Amino acid sequence: MDISLNHFLEQVLSNRMLLISVILTLGVILVNGWTDAPNAIATCVGTRSMDAQDAIFMAAIFNFLGVLIMTLLSPKVAITISKMVNFSGNTHHALIALCAAMVSIVIWAVAAWVFGIPTSESHALIAGLSGAAIALQGGIDGINKAEWVKVIYGLFLSTIIGFGLGWTICKLISVLFYHAKRPKVEPFFRGSQILGAAFTAFMHGAQDGQKFMGVLILAMVLSSGAESTQGINPPFWMMILCSIIMGVGTGIGGKKIIKSVGMDMVKLEKYQGFAADLAASISLLLSTVLGIPVSTTHTKTTSIMGVGSVKRLSAINMNIVKDMAMAWILTFPGCGLIGYVMAKIFIAFFN
Repeated sequence: MDISLNHFLEQVLSNRMLLISVILTLGVILVNGWTDAPNAIATCVGTRSMDAQDAIFMAAIFNFLGVLIMTLLSPKVAITISKMVNFSGNTHHALIALCAAMVSIVIWAVAAWVFGIPTSESHALIAGLSGAAIALQGGIDGINKAEWVKVIYGLFLSTIIGFGLGWTICKLISVLFYHAKRPKVEPFFRGSQILGAAFTAFMHGAQDGQKFMGVLILAMVLSSGAESTQGINPPFWMMILCSIIMGVGTGIGGKKIIKSVGMDMVKLEKYQGFAADLAASISLLLSTVLGIPVSTTHTKTTSIMGVGSVKRLSAINMNIVKDMAMAWILTFPGCGLIGYVMAKIFIAFFN
C-alpha cells in the first residue's frame, strides 16, 4: 500500500471522513502534549530544579526527538495499536467509527485536564478504539485479543516495574550518599534530575507518539478500502508530523498536571526526583522496545510512589493517589462507553 506523503494528501483532500479522522487524531496528539507530557517534567519542577516554563520547553523538544528517533529504531508500539481492534467489513463505517473513537478521547482528556487529574491518554485511546470497534462489529469480535492482552501486560509492567525501580533506585542513592553533605551533592542531583526529566520526556514521545501513528496508519488503510495494516510501518513524514504536533501541545502548558504529580502527591527532594525520573524512563524504554503500549502517566506516578515509600508510606498523599486511581479505573469503561455511543451516533448520522 502506498503511504507516501503525496498519496496521503490526495486521500485527505478526496475523502471527507479521512480528513475529519486526521484532524481529530492530530487534535488528540495536541491534547496529549499538554495533558500527558507534563508528567515527564512534574518532578523536575516540583523539586525546583527547573522553572516550569523552561521545563515545558525542554519537554517539547525531547517529546519531538522521542517520537522521531524511537520510531525509527523500533515502531512496534505503533504496529500493536494499529492491529489492536477489528475495523474490518464496511470500510466507510469503519472510518466513521474511528472518528468517533477520537472524539471520545478528546472529551475524556479535556475533562480530566479541567479537573487537574493526570489521566492516561494511552488508556483513553485504547478504550475509545475498543468501544468504537465493538459498536462497529456488534460485539466482542471488534477486539483483537492477541494484541489487546499486551495492554494488560502493560498495566502490570508499568505498575510493578515503575514502583519497584523507583523504590530500588532511591534506596540505592540513599545508601551510597548517606554520609554526603547535602550542599555538596545538591548541584549534582539538580543536574541529574534535569537529564532524567529530559529522558522521561523523550520516552513519553516514543510511547505516545507511536500510539497515534498507529491510528493514522489505520485511518489511511480504511480510507483506501483495505482492512489490514499488516506489514505497514510509520513513514518518516508521519514521524515528523506527530513530533511537531506533540511538541506544540507540550509547549501550550500543563501546569495543573505538574502541580498534582510533582508537588501534591509526594514532597520530593532532588535526589528523589531523579530516582523517579530514571525509574519511569527505564520502564518506558523497556515497554517500547518490547512493543507494549503503556501509560506514561501510570508509569511516572507509580515510580513517584515507589520513591516516596522508601522513608514511609505516609509520605504519599493518598487522597491524590485515590483520585488518580479512580481516573485510571474509570478510563477503560468510561471512555470505552463514550467511544461506543459516539460510534453508533456517527454511523447513523454519516451513513
